[in-house]
Parts: sequence; C-alpha cells; structure tokens
Amino acid sequence: MTKANLFSQRNLGSVPAGESLSAEDVLEYHAARILLLLAHVGDGTIDGLKKLAKLDFFVRYPAFFAEACVFLGKTPPEGTQTVETHMVRHHYGPWDHRYYHILAYLESTQTIKVSKERARMYRFEITENGLALAQRLSDLPSFKDQIKRMKRVKAVLGQKNGETLQNLVYTLFENEIGRREIGETIS
Repeated sequence: MTKANLFSQRNLGSVPAGESLSAEDVLEYHAARILLLLAHVGDGTIDGLKKLAKLDFFVRYPAFFAEACVFLGKTPPEGTQTVETHMVRHHYGPWDHRYYHILAYLESTQTIKVSKERARMYRFEITENGLALAQRLSDLPSFKDQIKRMKRVKAVLGQKNGETLQNLVYTLFENEIGRREIGETIS
C-alpha cells in the first residue's frame, strides 16, 4: 500500500491482513482532526485553505509550534513534541495531499459547509451536525491532548490570516521546510 491511499473505515476490509495500516491511512481519523480544528481553533469557521493548513501544521507538529511561541514571545506549551501525522512541503508551506479528499468527505457528510468567499479563498464552516459530532469527539479521552494543543494554537495563532502564518513558517523553518523539495515529507 502506498501512502497515497486513504481508506475509509467502510472499506478497510480490502486491505490485505498482512499489510500494515496506521491511523494516518484512515480517512475518518483525518476528518475528525479537521472537524475538531474547525470547532476548537476556528470557533466553527476558518477562512482559507492556507490558514487551515498552517493551523493544522502547528497542531500536528508540536515542536515547531513551541518554537513559534518562543519567537512570538509566548510561553511554549508543555507536553509531547512528537509529530502526530506527517505533512509535505508544498508551494505554500506545509501541506497534506489528503486535504481535498478529507474536505469533500466532510462536506458530503454535511458536517462542514464550504463556500467561496473571494476569487481564491474558501470558507470552511462547521454545520450543526458537525458541531454535534465535534462535541462527541471532544468528550473522548483519545482526543484530549490534541484538543489541548488546538486550544493553545488558537490562543497564539488563531487570529492570524493564512498569509501571515505562511510567512511565519518560512521565517522560522527555512531549513526544515523552505529548503525541502516540493512533495518532500517534513520530519
């Protein structure tokens, strides 16, 4: 199985028994994270895919978020510094090639609404169904640490726009991200 595959829980039976499968390969895992990101970082709405991707980056890469906190004069968070799931270097910084699939899935399940705000910007808005699901997910112990990180990311970076977040990433992580080849995994 290549890392380009993304399986839904509904079709996990198609994966051979001897093949390894991680949460990173499961669509619903990523969908839950994005839904929680909308609920806890965006207060239900995030304007722009660039902003969504950068906020997601700082949640998924706690060590990079800690460095950003220090740079911005904020107290870095305590706790794990382990990368949650990997992203790749894209033209505009950290990126997950699965975003379009995940966002389409969330929209098709009526948990988010996607609307075009300007010529090149989309708004991602949690629906009533999505909010109810996000609340149920928020009550699960398995998301406790992730939500704690999300709330800290919101406090430090939530009011910044996508362009500002992109510039912050390239300013602070030129070697780790900016100098990587397009498509190369950020470690």
